Amino acid sequence: MTSVMSIEGAIGAALVDYDSGMTLATAGSGIDLEVAAAGNTEVVRAKMRVMDSLGLNDKIEDILITLGSQIHLIRLVTAPNGHGLFIYVALDRGRSNLAMARRQLQGVEQALEI
Repeated sequence: MTSVMSIEGAIGAALVDYDSGMTLATAGSGIDLEVAAAGNTEVVRAKMRVMDSLGLNDKIEDILITLGSQIHLIRLVTAPNGHGLFIYVALDRGRSNLAMARRQLQGVEQALEI
């Protein structure tokens, strides 16, 4: 998770198993990452249910939630041994660049060794 924290404006990050809701790793402070991981597990599950209901045969790359002062990114892990995992990062909106953060998070996800 230290590589996620190198993203400009990163406040906190977590690696989460969305099947169980278990947080596997965290980094950063200023946000309760256990609560965020549990809540974002529900977001991922809900989106997957909607996609299934719509008959969409596709995969989620990332989910973006913008707040007044923060940006929250959820990136699903696409590696074969990463099924059921996502990376969550909370960013300070005033200190981050969304396009760069998404690009960097994609790189972290692709380099992740599980």
